[in-house]
Amino acid sequence: MVENRIDREMTTRENTVRKKAWTRPEVLPSPTPQPGYAFRWIRTSNQGQTDATNVSSKLREGWEPVKASDHPEITMVSVENERFAENVIIGGLMLCKAPVELVNERSSYYKQQTDSQIHSVDNNLMRENDPRMPLFHDRKSKVTFGKGN
Repeated sequence: MVENRIDREMTTRENTVRKKAWTRPEVLPSPTPQPGYAFRWIRTSNQGQTDATNVSSKLREGWEPVKASDHPEITMVSVENERFAENVIIGGLMLCKAPVELVNERSSYYKQQTDSQIHSVDNNLMRENDPRMPLFHDRKSKVTFGKGN
C-alpha cells in the first residue's frame, strides 16, 4: 500500500478555504445586537468643543449611554469626558441605546411632521395653480418604451 496519502482528518474544509480579502475597518464599530434595543452614536463634542446641548437633548429623548463593560467587543475606547468615563466614546461620539418601540414612535412622529409639511406646501401650490398653465403636477413617474414619436 502507498504511504504518501494524506489522512482524511487533515483534509478539512477549513484548510481549503480561501483567504479573505482585506477590507477597510469600520470607523465606528457595531455593538453586539440586543433584542428590543436600537443603538445610535450620539455626538458629545465637535471640533474639540463639548456639545452638552446635543447630549442632554438625546438623553431627554430616551437614549441611554452604554457602559463599556457591557460591550467588551468594542476595543477602541477612549475617555474624552469625565462625566462619561465609563461609557463607550469614540471620536466625540458616544454609543447609546433605546428601546425599539421608542425609536419606532420617534420615527413615525417625524414622518408625520414631514408628511404634514409636504401636504401644506402642496396645498399652497395648488391654490396658485391654473389649469391653463399648471404650476404643480402630481408626483408620479411614467416609464415609456419606444421612440416616443
